[in-house]
Amino acid sequence: MTDAPPSSTFDAVVIGAGAAGLFCAGVAGQLGVKVLLLDHSEKVAEKIRISGGGRCNFTNRELDPRAPQKHFLGENPNFCRSALARYTPQDFIALVRRHGIPFHEKHKGQLFGDRSSEDFIRMLLAECAAGGVTHWQPCTVASIATSGEQYELRTSRGTVHAKSVVIATGGLSIPKIGATDFGYRIARQFGLRLVAPRPALVPLTFDGEAWAPFAQLAGLALPVRIATGDKKARMAFDEDLLFTHRGLSGPAVLQISSYWREGQPLRIDLAPGQDIAGSLAQAKARSRKLLANELAQWVPSRLAEAWTQQDPAWQRPVNEASDKALQQLAQRLSGWELVPTGSEGYRKAEVTAGGVDTRELSSQTLESRQRGLYFIGEVVDVTGWLGGYNFQWAWASGYACAQALAAQHLPAAGTRL
Repeated sequence: MTDAPPSSTFDAVVIGAGAAGLFCAGVAGQLGVKVLLLDHSEKVAEKIRISGGGRCNFTNRELDPRAPQKHFLGENPNFCRSALARYTPQDFIALVRRHGIPFHEKHKGQLFGDRSSEDFIRMLLAECAAGGVTHWQPCTVASIATSGEQYELRTSRGTVHAKSVVIATGGLSIPKIGATDFGYRIARQFGLRLVAPRPALVPLTFDGEAWAPFAQLAGLALPVRIATGDKKARMAFDEDLLFTHRGLSGPAVLQISSYWREGQPLRIDLAPGQDIAGSLAQAKARSRKLLANELAQWVPSRLAEAWTQQDPAWQRPVNEASDKALQQLAQRLSGWELVPTGSEGYRKAEVTAGGVDTRELSSQTLESRQRGLYFIGEVVDVTGWLGGYNFQWAWASGYACAQALAAQHLPAAGTRL
């Protein structure tokens, strides 16, 4: 990739060198589009670098492009169907294999690199290099304005003109690695509607005093079934839950957080698949153990101990407990209902829900109503589940946009790589 601009005029400028921006720039460049990729951060693709515990959960085999509402949310989850159908997890897997990057499946279709996220960053940079992409980083954009049929961008490395501008600047999540509201500001500047952004895939928090009995469980993880919403819009997940000093985290809570709304309760089954009521009734007839000790057969002992401390009726041998007390204990364990007071916010949110309203964009090209202005990746109101879905949206939306750029600038070149 070249470091210095051969001229100040390009076919397209891609702003944001994260997953969507890097991939879009590389594909478009290889299709013959003259691309400038720029980013305000010192380091390229920091979100890829820290993802998946540093190994990058780069896609998910279980994604079904025909039914995006299964794994994506937004005001119109079906918006992403076109892009996801044209660039699938299998397509990205093929690219990963071409670059010789070893990977494995963890569970539920989640694919991770065997070594390091750096493998994927190097792959995307190599794809950009193969497309002759000019890369300025760090480089800030002071303003974007229309100039005739072109855009004029005033940047920290000079003024640039281009017929197309692609916004791939992501959302507000994890500001310490460079997240800003740049994409939303550009959308508003050109009169495009936004769906209010909010943290998603984020730990949930609870009132300090009310949470005190459970704070001692920090670090404890267990499989649960977690749900929120009413009967018409109920979402549930079977995943692992993690207790923290301030609330709840782990895959179960990160997943449900994208659907949870302030004031709504969560309902958690702490022993899914277990008939706790029946088991305790049987134990009463044969055991003299403390209730906490009996309960530890089905849930972690730390949880059993903390749970039974909530009620004096539960702090006795199981054979001395009343049937009513045992029934209440079982019901509370299988239907623990609690209302979060908030979340850990953008500081710990893996993604940002909301963003540029999909009604303002073409599902085929990702071009907005403002001709020549495109939005891809997380900045759009498309949010995937935990487990590689958001990266696949980045690849698919970047690919669809790159194809559109090639068709616009080189009508004969807009063909599949």
